[in-house]
Amino acid sequence: MYPSLFYRPGALLSPSELSAARLDGLLFEVGDGYIHADLPEDAAARVASLASVLAPGYAASGATAAWVHGFGDAAPLCHHIQRATPRRQRVTPQRNVVVHEIQLAPTDVVTIAGAQVTTLPRTLTDLALRADRDAEGERWLRALGAARPDLLLPVRQQIASRKRMPGKRAAVTALNLLREAYCQDVVTR
Repeated sequence: MYPSLFYRPGALLSPSELSAARLDGLLFEVGDGYIHADLPEDAAARVASLASVLAPGYAASGATAAWVHGFGDAAPLCHHIQRATPRRQRVTPQRNVVVHEIQLAPTDVVTIAGAQVTTLPRTLTDLALRADRDAEGERWLRALGAARPDLLLPVRQQIASRKRMPGKRAAVTALNLLREAYCQDVVTR
């Protein structure tokens, strides 16, 4: 997405001018910014709205990655980013951003519109591991599981195969419940 097609409050137009254009139907909100009403809200527009959130060397993860991949209408209230490079970068603390310092494997990251975002299996893994402690993450987990039930079994098997992993039992339980709800191949007892 070209920067000139994405409007941030206070950059080119004031917040009141952007709100007026939204009320007139000329713009609509995407995350923290606005785009023209005749443009599709795609992954590129969602990534553009994350410019102030994504620090260099970090990838969108968890609920933020699920939103970028298109599994929800509104941006999450709390964004998650995770380190994607071997060296830690300085990250300016922000009120609605959770920074995860565990380094992602290169196979867990894809580039979307010039930004790094976790893959769908890694996003599902992250959401499952935090589902018992994060109500918003649980909603995104259900949305992703409903849209992509084919990922539930492989992710569940990958998590279950790990010897030690914080949140493993709760994640396996959450994924089993989603499989029972959305998969045809699960035999109910």
